[in-house]
Amino acid sequence: MQSPPPLSRRSLLTSSAVLVGGGLLQPLMAADAARAKAPVIAYVGTYTSPLANMRPTQVDLPPGNGRGIHLFEMDRTTGALTPCGLHEMGTSPSALAFNAAKTHLYSANETERIGDDEAGSVSAFTVDPNTGALSLLNTVSSGGKGPAHLSVHPSGKFVLVANYFGGSVAVLPILPDGSLGAASDVKKDTGTVGPTKAKNAPPGSFAFSGHDQTHAHMIESDPGGRFVLHADLGTDEILIWRFDAAKGLLTANDPPAVSLPPGDGPRHFAFHPEGRWFYSIQEEGSTITLFDYDAERGRLASRQTISSLPPGFAGSNFCSEIMLSADGRFVYAGNRLHDSIGIFSVGADGTLTFVTEEWTRGNYPRSFSFDPSGEFLYCCNQRADNVTAFRVNKKKGTLSFTGHYTPVGNPSIIVFR
Repeated sequence: MQSPPPLSRRSLLTSSAVLVGGGLLQPLMAADAARAKAPVIAYVGTYTSPLANMRPTQVDLPPGNGRGIHLFEMDRTTGALTPCGLHEMGTSPSALAFNAAKTHLYSANETERIGDDEAGSVSAFTVDPNTGALSLLNTVSSGGKGPAHLSVHPSGKFVLVANYFGGSVAVLPILPDGSLGAASDVKKDTGTVGPTKAKNAPPGSFAFSGHDQTHAHMIESDPGGRFVLHADLGTDEILIWRFDAAKGLLTANDPPAVSLPPGDGPRHFAFHPEGRWFYSIQEEGSTITLFDYDAERGRLASRQTISSLPPGFAGSNFCSEIMLSADGRFVYAGNRLHDSIGIFSVGADGTLTFVTEEWTRGNYPRSFSFDPSGEFLYCCNQRADNVTAFRVNKKKGTLSFTGHYTPVGNPSIIVFR
């Protein structure tokens, strides 16, 4: 008998994630089959004004134009978005994340107070399998002020949240019905805050956003679920935690962090689909840094830093989102003020080469995302109050504007069911 072929690293990581999830493969396959027949629904999180019965709360500027979580049905052929629902919220649900089966949606509500407590909140929703409508399950404290990002651990048992204004991260247990429990762990960032001038800023840049205190900006598990990483913009670090998936506890890894150049301000990051490369985008330095990732020890080693902007750019810019195409061949980087998405090819060794950039057709692109097919990319232009749609050339990585503008007040994030 012949021996079975060895598993690839990517297959091993995928298999590990399924095992960690407690045998979730069959339910996920069934959910995928159901979604293939259902309408594609986009959910857009926004910055809002407080409702009439709420105290004023601090949110990112300019606040107030959104009404909560806006729902749209996507045309699979043209990419056009048609409004199909709204879950009204006055707490700025600026970050959204689904569980793997897309049966529940979680929102990070970027405020600084819940009643008398100085903290933001996280809400849990059920998703109607037919219409996509949201029903609120519960809302809990995020463990710090101004939560700006959240993600669901591969086990499906925890939501991870980064509190930007609070400079902390928290682990929230997911209960059997999909609602959230009180935090099982909260970690407050410490360390030296970096300078107000980014080391790698473009010539003539005055970009300054968060080097006044610690600012946890993003948190996400590695593909295998063993380690959790989070970026602190204020201390110019990416912190790495060993994760106890039974208790929901974070323990500092060895080493506990990797540093970026002073003042550059790591904001968001993305793993390559194969899991061995990790890309961090710096908000004030307008750079992307490639790291090799050691999945066994949870360690990062930097190998390349490249500008997120086209050659010759000068002046101020604030980076925002970073994503990879599903096949791992291209990296997309958001530039605010320059109002573009930089497009980079990924070499055989993971290194990046600038390809081109695409104007977002709006002001201050806070984030963007691909639809489930990968045929379209949607950009949330925060200060232009619109979402713009682009067709993706999967061979070249380039973007072509479809002509579709979708009006949404202060859009922050778009995710798809």
